[in-house]
Amino acid sequence: MANQDVFLDYIRNGYTFKGEHFKLGCAMLNGEVVPGADVFLPLKTLNRHGLIAGATGTGKTKTLQVIAEGLSDASVPVLLMDIKGDLSGIAAAGTSNPKIEERYAKIGGTWSPAAYPVELLTLSQEKGVRLRATISEFGPVLLSKILGLNDTQGGFVAMIFKYCDDNKLPLLDLKDFKKVLQYVSDEGKAELEKEYGKISTTSTGTILRKVIELEQQGAAVFFGEKSFEVDDLMHISDDGRGKISIVRVADIQDRPKLFSTFMLSLLDELYATLPEEGDLDKPKLVMFIDEAHLIFQEATTALLQQIETVIKLIRSKGIGIFFCTQNPMDVPASVLGQLGLKVQHALRAFTANDRKTIKQTAENYPLSDFYKTEDLITQIGIGEALVTCLNEKGIPTPLAATMLVSPHSRMDILTDTEIDQLVNNSKLVRKYSQEIDNESAYEILTAKLEEAAAKGSTAGPEKKGKEEKSLLETIAGSSAMKQAGRTAASIITRSLLGALGLGGRSKKGSWF
Repeated sequence: MANQDVFLDYIRNGYTFKGEHFKLGCAMLNGEVVPGADVFLPLKTLNRHGLIAGATGTGKTKTLQVIAEGLSDASVPVLLMDIKGDLSGIAAAGTSNPKIEERYAKIGGTWSPAAYPVELLTLSQEKGVRLRATISEFGPVLLSKILGLNDTQGGFVAMIFKYCDDNKLPLLDLKDFKKVLQYVSDEGKAELEKEYGKISTTSTGTILRKVIELEQQGAAVFFGEKSFEVDDLMHISDDGRGKISIVRVADIQDRPKLFSTFMLSLLDELYATLPEEGDLDKPKLVMFIDEAHLIFQEATTALLQQIETVIKLIRSKGIGIFFCTQNPMDVPASVLGQLGLKVQHALRAFTANDRKTIKQTAENYPLSDFYKTEDLITQIGIGEALVTCLNEKGIPTPLAATMLVSPHSRMDILTDTEIDQLVNNSKLVRKYSQEIDNESAYEILTAKLEEAAAKGSTAGPEKKGKEEKSLLETIAGSSAMKQAGRTAASIITRSLLGALGLGGRSKKGSWF
């Protein structure tokens, strides 16, 4: 009993916070819950990112759901990447059952059902708010990293962006970018080389093939307008709770390059758009990335460096990022070292590699006089986890084997009828449902070539040259001039972020 009293004081001292916090569960010793040994999460340090890891079926998704609910209750907006398609139930109230009653009899407190304010988002043709971004908003640096280009090819992409900016050729979708690539490698090659330097046909061909590869992974559906504004992720519902935005990406989990493109562009836009905040009492937004290994498994070295840089810098904007994955070793060490909160569910030791992973995982946690971490990782049950976070001074809290609270929302998915009702009531769906196809590089260059061909059949060399000049003047005065302000903003943002190795955006506050 004396040992239990020492443990109780140990946990209480480690998990008592002055600022806002919410209960994650109750600590256990020797496999039994210690009454009163409550484990809380402080809102102040949840912008220091986190990790939720564990084998299949150990409760990772439910832990994600619990933390998302706690943040929403504290008026913090949440963004969830729903890879498996099993998070929509947060929008519906849960129902009690004997297991929940038994759990709360042990950990204390009461359970009540609750539905949370949810917005469904999509990258494809799924029901929900359509997420789009333009090629111009990506910028040459980010686009080159996504395409896996070398320095020479990346320099050529930067040249294309500069050419399009100078000649008022908006790059809105992949169709525009492909058209410009084809133009500068053929009819426009002499014009471009005169102003910007030599062009390698090999480079243009390689870039075009990589663009087509990205197209084959479905990228065409989210390059375009109307661009999504990141401010729409920051909403607070009428009852004061943070809005939970769920991005339904179950249909792109087998297309890792597309998923990496999407995730990195979102992080990049959040970083480019939001102001520096310093130390806030709670985050402005917390993002959860389920099945996080999909981001890293096929990422190039340049892409990994980009992710690491953004993770390091974005917390100063008040943004927290949580990775959810089976094996904590899926997350690169450079990123893992940035994660302040760690929730480790059980791992299984079936092979020698499994045992090696468990040993490495145990070494990532604070030493404890009460646990043998390496053994405990394989013994904790479903809905239990090893927890450590950062206190308000940024110091890791004591390691606590924790029986977690249960989600208050439904631990299952919404029905099709419920999804339809949610989508039909959404103001954002109406805002972003219409696909816009403004005049852009594709239409302008196509018109230029058609007119040049028509004039060429009747005009002599001297007259033809004058007609070409007149046509360029016509283009400069066309509706593309409406894009001038946007293009100027694009140049400034990309120049500033380029110095940090980040891609800029052309329209402040917009993304996908």
